[in-house]
Amino acid sequence: MALEVITKEINDVIVVDLKGNLDTNTAPEAETIINDYLESGTKKIIINLGQTQYVSSAGLRVFLATAKKLTASGGALKLCGANEVVQEILDISGFSTILDIKKTEEEALTNI
Repeated sequence: MALEVITKEINDVIVVDLKGNLDTNTAPEAETIINDYLESGTKKIIINLGQTQYVSSAGLRVFLATAKKLTASGGALKLCGANEVVQEILDISGFSTILDIKKTEEEALTNI
């Protein structure tokens, strides 16, 4: 399944909606889009996983690389909206303890 990446700006926060599967085939495209925002000086990114069916290790690497870059520049990354399958992947991989994960986009937008 392909991945559709939709971005929107809310105040000074970039929200990245990932629709589909974030895997070895689609992770590079998602990372390129996110890196374009990072290079343009974006400091706050929310990745909305509400319509993400699956995340592979390649997708997890995108989250980790983005979080490291944002932390280094004094910014913040939040994930939100993960379904049960994606949340389980985040939990098993340990990512739910190192990344800021919220239930909803509204919650993620608070205090970012």
